[in-house]
Amino acid sequence: MRKKPLRLVKLLLLYGALILFAIFMMGPFLWILSVSLMPGKNVFSSPPAIFPTFIDFDNYVQVWNYMDFPRYLMNTVIIALMGVVMNIFFSCLTAYPLAVFRFKGRDLIFALLVATMIIPAAAGMVVNYLTVKALGMMGGFLAVVLPSAVTVFNVFLMRQAFMGMPHELRDSGKVDGASEFRIWFQLALPIVKPAIAVIGLLEFMGMWNSFLWPMIVLNDTKQYPIASALSFLNGQFSYNFGWIAAGTVISVIPIIIVFLCTQKYYMEGVSGAVKG
Repeated sequence: MRKKPLRLVKLLLLYGALILFAIFMMGPFLWILSVSLMPGKNVFSSPPAIFPTFIDFDNYVQVWNYMDFPRYLMNTVIIALMGVVMNIFFSCLTAYPLAVFRFKGRDLIFALLVATMIIPAAAGMVVNYLTVKALGMMGGFLAVVLPSAVTVFNVFLMRQAFMGMPHELRDSGKVDGASEFRIWFQLALPIVKPAIAVIGLLEFMGMWNSFLWPMIVLNDTKQYPIASALSFLNGQFSYNFGWIAAGTVISVIPIIIVFLCTQKYYMEGVSGAVKG
C-alpha cells in the first residue's frame, strides 16, 4: 500500500518537471506571441511586460496590409512542396541500394556519406552558387530547392528504415518477375511510410524556414519565401517589434499545424529508424 502513494508522488514530480521543461522550451515563441498582441508602448515599458495588458490584433492587421503575405506564402508553399517531393524521391532512391544490395565497398560509401555531415552547410554555399549559375537556374524556385534536394541525414534515416524490411518481401517480388525499381516502388516504399513522413516533415520545415539562400539566388524580391520576406520588416521597421513579432507568428503557424497533423507518423518513423 505504501508503494502506491510513493509511485503517485514520483509521477507527479515527473510530469511537473516535464511541464516546466515544455514551458521553458516554448518560452521564446510564447514571448513573441505576447509581443505581437501588445501595443507598441507596452513593448518598451519598464519593467518589461511579459503578458499583454489587453489583446490587440492591430499588429497583425498592419503587417498583413503592409506585406503581400498571400504571395509570399504561396512562394513558400511551392518551394516547400518541391523540396519535399525531391528529397523523398532521391533519399529513398539512394538509401535503398545501400540497405538492400550486397556489393563490395557498400559500407565504405555509406561511411563517406555520413562523414560529410561534419562539413558546415555554409562551406558549400559558394560551390552551390556557381553550380546553379552554370546550369542557368538563377532566379527560379529550382535554384532554391536543388542544392538541398537530397541530404545525408535523410539518406541515413531511410537506410535504417529499409534495413528493417524483410528479405522475403524482395525475394517474393523477384519470383513474380518484378524489376528492382518495381520492388522498390510497390513493395519497399509502403513499408517505410513512417520514415518517409519524418523526412517529409523535416524537409518541409527546413524549406519553409529557408532564409539566406533564397535571397542569394532569387533576383526578384516578389519570389521570396516568407522567412526572407520578413527581412523587410527588420530593415525598415526595426523599432516596431510588434510588427516583426506578428509577421513571425504568421509564418510559424503553418509549420505548427503541419507538425500537429503528422506528429504520430513522426514518432513512428523516428522510433522505427532507431530500431532498424
